[in-house]
Amino acid sequence: MKRQVLLFLPVLCLSYVLGQVSYSIPEEMVKGSVVGSIAHDLGLDLKRLKSGKARVYTGGSVEYIGLNKERGVVLVHERIDREALCGEMTPCALHFQLILENPMELFRVTVEITDINDNTPSFTNTEKRFEISESAVIGSKFILEKAVDSDIGRNGLQQYTLTPTDHFVLKLENQADGSKKVEMVLQKPLDREKQEYMSLQLTAIDGGEPQMSGTMRIFINVLDVNDNAPAFAKPLYRAKIPENSPKGTSVATVSASDRDIGSNGEVSYLISTSKRLLSELFKINPRTGEIILVGEIDYEKANSYQMDIEVVDSGGLSDSTKVIVDVIDINDNSPHINIVSKSEFISEASPPNTVITMLSINDPDSENNGKVECNIDDTIPFKIQTTLNGFYTIVTEVALDRERASEYNISVTCSDEGVPSLSSSVTLTLQISDVNDNEPVFERSSYEAYIVENNTPGVSVFTVRATDADWNQNARVSYILEDSSVNGVPVSSYVSISADSGVIHAVRSFDYEQIKDFQFRVKAQDGGSPPLSSNVTVKMMIQDQNDNPPQVLYPVQTGGSVVAEMVPRSADVGYLVTKVVAVDVDSGQNAWLSYKLQKATDRALFEVGSQNGEIRTIRQVSDKDAVKQRLSVIVEDNGQPSRSATVIVNVAVADSFPEVLSEFSDFPHDKEYNDNLTFYLVLALAVVSFLFITCLVVIISVKIYRWRQSRILYHSNLPVIPYYPPRYSDTLGTTGTLQHVYNYEVCRTTDSRKSDCKFGRGGSQNVLIMDPSCSGTMQRMQSEKSILDEPDSPLEVSNLGFKSRVTC
Repeated sequence: MKRQVLLFLPVLCLSYVLGQVSYSIPEEMVKGSVVGSIAHDLGLDLKRLKSGKARVYTGGSVEYIGLNKERGVVLVHERIDREALCGEMTPCALHFQLILENPMELFRVTVEITDINDNTPSFTNTEKRFEISESAVIGSKFILEKAVDSDIGRNGLQQYTLTPTDHFVLKLENQADGSKKVEMVLQKPLDREKQEYMSLQLTAIDGGEPQMSGTMRIFINVLDVNDNAPAFAKPLYRAKIPENSPKGTSVATVSASDRDIGSNGEVSYLISTSKRLLSELFKINPRTGEIILVGEIDYEKANSYQMDIEVVDSGGLSDSTKVIVDVIDINDNSPHINIVSKSEFISEASPPNTVITMLSINDPDSENNGKVECNIDDTIPFKIQTTLNGFYTIVTEVALDRERASEYNISVTCSDEGVPSLSSSVTLTLQISDVNDNEPVFERSSYEAYIVENNTPGVSVFTVRATDADWNQNARVSYILEDSSVNGVPVSSYVSISADSGVIHAVRSFDYEQIKDFQFRVKAQDGGSPPLSSNVTVKMMIQDQNDNPPQVLYPVQTGGSVVAEMVPRSADVGYLVTKVVAVDVDSGQNAWLSYKLQKATDRALFEVGSQNGEIRTIRQVSDKDAVKQRLSVIVEDNGQPSRSATVIVNVAVADSFPEVLSEFSDFPHDKEYNDNLTFYLVLALAVVSFLFITCLVVIISVKIYRWRQSRILYHSNLPVIPYYPPRYSDTLGTTGTLQHVYNYEVCRTTDSRKSDCKFGRGGSQNVLIMDPSCSGTMQRMQSEKSILDEPDSPLEVSNLGFKSRVTC
């Protein structure tokens, strides 16, 4: 057994290696016989055959050759009869492909089938009869039937023998088709009177070992007087006929002549019956020599036919000629598309030129009728490429994106170049599998969430949502609160987020007055591997509630002293008595304050500005008005519901301090205030005892300072009775109304509704603060005048002007 191995380097941009290997085996080998070690010849590992799911693709209905992946060899799978497989065609070969996957590889294998001497030469007829005139001249030829041997080459028909050879010898003549023309030649005249009948034996012998032979009996009837044989006009006739021609079509007409006359000159034509197929396809008119088509011819089965035509006269003399009929191909076969291998799924991350399908295209027509070109739709990201003769691959042309298209229907159309062109098509479905190549995307670039203060912990505040264009687990989004801090406190102590739904919950109850807003970041992460994520900023805005009442800054409500605003009796209408100053730590309309006069000793004398809190006289002060005026002012905010605070304003209507002291001397002491003061004094003494040494120096310094101040006051030339604080009198010659000068110094934080107000000095209004327990003597007032000049004394400066606070 001969073996040839041919390996070729890849010449196409494919993901597999192309190769070719050839073997030669005799026909009729036993099933299971080893053809060749294909793994060794192709340089493949046995593991590669298994992992690549190696298989043999023949493209036909009978698989003559099989593959043993365990041994890496190809075996005879079915009985191979060269004569049935190829007939007279030489060489006779089987062509199949070895296909591997992961990666996809294709190898072409050719197995040549050699002939063995398994067929005996045989004649169609076991006997042949001749009627030969005795006048036949020496050298007369008689055409004998050729034997048929299905074997070829040396195993085919090699020679003929004729016995006995008393009158006839054999003459063999080579013909154009390689066969031999067998003639029996008369070498000795016949004598019917001596021998009327003759019996000869023609033996056909092949060249095989051992030799095989076949015989045919020849019976000769010697006739009298026909000494001219018919002869054809041409030794060779050629004719052409299209395939699929209808029955009854005239193929050709042969012509022969006989110089005899009468019955001896009448000839008849016949087709040699050495080939049974010819007699089924063609008939000849024995009188006219017209050859008629009586069967169906197909170019794909045979592209030409050769037949031997004999002419015989009435005397048995004959001649022969050869007729060659060429079949003209017509385009009657559409391309056949066979799917050799295909992929049902492909990852969207596959690189360009990834093979997804391998096709085998075959058109049995010839020349242009058999030339095939395959195309696919240009709008899809795939292309078709030719590999070996008749094999095509469909590969990816660009990178795939499952989010744009998750499935493709690839229609392959193959057309030949015949006229008219014939085509075939097949549709392949390809699923695109997903990879995690898209990160979650939030619906917004940033979020703002609002929550009202004093909320219930755990309440749902807001929902963030992100979408992922991927599929299945790769598109499953989880939400994570990123680590950060708000005012030094982890943001997780303020809010939490549901990992599945993205719902943000408040962990604690918020207070607008402590924190007005804060921001944090939320990460959306998908379930891919590795996971992809994106971030978004969420700003949490705390909305204010009216949960704080107004706070009165002025007038200050003291515990043990009486604060009185002095109004001279000469005050005109609109005289500014004082101003109630209040703030609300809330914001917005919750901090809009309004002032109302709730109670008053004389409602007809005073009014309160609803917006500014200014207390003014609404009529001329008269001598009949009481010195003591007690006003109750309520301060309300604009919240829902509103909150309020009440402040008591004592007003002294008088032109002199003695008058004021006499009227305010009966105010009761604030026992609770004194009790508290005692407590604080005891606590202060305890602290002083603990820090005795340090405080002793401070106390001595304070005492010395106070003594010096009292001495300075004692030696001053200021009048004692009556005592008027500086700038109390109307030195400018006005009507006695306070100067409408208000100096405000506002220190504001980032929240304008939580402000500390400082009131500068200015104006000319005086405030008299008296202790109800004082004796009212001017001497005590003079002795305590020094207190007015001390920093810790009750003397204060209000926002309305300089206020002299006197404690008696």
